[in-house]
Amino acid sequence: MTEESRRGRGPSRRAFGGGVLALGGALMIGSIPGAAAAPGPGSRGAGTPGAAAGGAAPGARRTTLRRGSAARAGLLSEHLDRLVTDAEAFLGPSPTHPWYAGAVLLAGRGGTVALHRPIGMAVRYASYDEKTDTGVELPPHEQVPMAEDTVFDLASVSKLFTSILAVQQIERGALELETRVTAYLPEFGGGGKQDVTIRQLLTHTSGFRAWIPLYKAPTREGKLRLIWDEVPANPPGSTYLYSDLNLITLQLILEKITGLGLDVLLHDEITAPLGMHRTRFNPPLSWRPGIAATEDARPPWSGLDRGMVRGEVHDENAHSLGGVAGHAGIFSRAWDLAILARTLLNGGAYGRARILSPASVELMFTDFNTAFPGDEHGLGFELYQHWYMGAMATPRTAGHTGFTGTSLVLDPTTDAFLIVLGNSVHPVRSWRSGSAPRVAAANHLARAVPVRPDRGRTSWFSGMASATTATLTLPHVSGAARLECALWWDTEPGADPVALEASADGGTTWRPVPFTTDGHTEHPTGAAGGWSGRVWHTVSTPLSGTDALLRWRYTTDQRYVGRGVYVDGLRLFDGAGRPLFDEARPADGARIEANGWSRSAD
Repeated sequence: MTEESRRGRGPSRRAFGGGVLALGGALMIGSIPGAAAAPGPGSRGAGTPGAAAGGAAPGARRTTLRRGSAARAGLLSEHLDRLVTDAEAFLGPSPTHPWYAGAVLLAGRGGTVALHRPIGMAVRYASYDEKTDTGVELPPHEQVPMAEDTVFDLASVSKLFTSILAVQQIERGALELETRVTAYLPEFGGGGKQDVTIRQLLTHTSGFRAWIPLYKAPTREGKLRLIWDEVPANPPGSTYLYSDLNLITLQLILEKITGLGLDVLLHDEITAPLGMHRTRFNPPLSWRPGIAATEDARPPWSGLDRGMVRGEVHDENAHSLGGVAGHAGIFSRAWDLAILARTLLNGGAYGRARILSPASVELMFTDFNTAFPGDEHGLGFELYQHWYMGAMATPRTAGHTGFTGTSLVLDPTTDAFLIVLGNSVHPVRSWRSGSAPRVAAANHLARAVPVRPDRGRTSWFSGMASATTATLTLPHVSGAARLECALWWDTEPGADPVALEASADGGTTWRPVPFTTDGHTEHPTGAAGGWSGRVWHTVSTPLSGTDALLRWRYTTDQRYVGRGVYVDGLRLFDGAGRPLFDEARPADGARIEANGWSRSAD
């Protein structure tokens, strides 16, 4: 079962598109405590998250993880505390049933894991009662609390490992990105799939439908025949449609060209070199006491009748394939996934081990789906998806979710990583929907990354609330001919603009004021939004002598938010360039009317 089908999604996994990046660029890592890279020369506010990395050669970083304080990670501790508090709220009705029985939360930046917290129960229910829509709880002494090292069925997060294994083979020349699948699996061409390429499998543009019940075929040969004969739902390359069949096919290719099973490849090429000792397919029975339970799997909600599943893969197709599948089946713990996150943010290396070259990692963090705005995708990794990345989402933010309640998010811009592992199908898959806990956690981690004021000790911050309007109004200053200030924004693309407005009637009606940033970028509608690089930009604009009031207005919808908007250094000048208003002067600053904005030192 895919995360896609569970959400009952429409044609796009998110509502709005993002930026396009060229191949071959270096990973942009923020300047943070303990990072190997230094701030890039010429960046405004080098301590600002998102300042371009410089100094270190691409891929030279081999940062390893250690536990440490939020301050050591360059994070704000109060927002990590709120991350935990909000996550615990989803242990209760969300809104009717708990979103998960328990979870393990891990957040860090650079080489520091600043948060690693278990909440709730790894095993809470003995079964699910469909007649009353309730979970039959185990006696308290038989319930198992979550622990830091609890192992989870990762579900579709497994796709990332299969993708890494594929990119390794591309790097070694054994697999070609633009080559047709039939060059490796001649039988695959049935049903009109002869033109599907490796890239299309990795970016979910092959034309496959989302899912077919392979488990209904009694033999492996029968399951393969279903794949060979599958007729595409769309012409290859014409549509984005997330499909388990893409990664199952990729598994078959990898096993064909290497002569090794996917489980062996996972161990030899990823987990053993990186020291991920609690990551594997088909965990042994000795692991079972430390594994989170998943679902009371019975028809009609499950395709198989298995009872309460624990220590065996939840996904029906992966189970029918012996527990080893390209789309699902890997079990892991939060710390192991943090090692993987750190490896990729390092450019493919961790300590003495290297599993990918920096150029290969770049392929995984580069959008190949520019033809499908809103469905940005690197090789295996999803990019810029606010629906679970929340305010961590940038055009470079990569990650994936799993149907069982798992997720991994990597933000190269701030060098931050977030792992949320929950057992949200325990006791039954129908109890949760959406990704609210993932979004909440990502929003808090994004907020924990400080944005330093451009000039003074504080700047104006819009906040990160959804479905709100915040206004920052300057007092009337006679004779003002020009506005200058610094502006920092990162908002949900296409939905949450920050606008500069003027009023000639005391604030009854407002008109947009076009402005320019950094001396060359025009904003003719008087608004900005989306991704701006998480750096400060200089705003300058001439003013009409008929307008008495000026304001910045930030409006958010009910869906998702970005990191928000900051304004600093508000000044008004007369026609001769003399300052009439300067918020750095206490008397002037006190005249600013802030509704929804607050002073922030971060």
